[in-house]
Amino acid sequence: MAEVLEVTDSNFETEIIKSDKPAMVDFWAAWCGPCKMVAPVVKELAEEYGDRVTIGKCNVDQNPVTPSRYGIRSIPTLIVFKDGQVVEQIIGAVPRDNIEAALQKVL
Repeated sequence: MAEVLEVTDSNFETEIIKSDKPAMVDFWAAWCGPCKMVAPVVKELAEEYGDRVTIGKCNVDQNPVTPSRYGIRSIPTLIVFKDGQVVEQIIGAVPRDNIEAALQKVL
């Protein structure tokens, strides 16, 4: 059982790109209503898949460099990485099944 990792501009490369397992990052902001809807799902998935997938959250207001690098224009945006490459991108508040299906693709 793993916690959701706080991903920042400074640790993104180490924690996500160079992770030895697939990773998913939730790009969010405190003022974003849909982000608040996705947050509990991301937490549940971290608890369920945390041993096989690194799951993190990146606050776009506090960390502008990383979202800019990946062209994030809408939040929430969830990006799934495998071997440092973007495999899947989900934009907006979507059902848990959609997010889980994206994770299943990299396992």
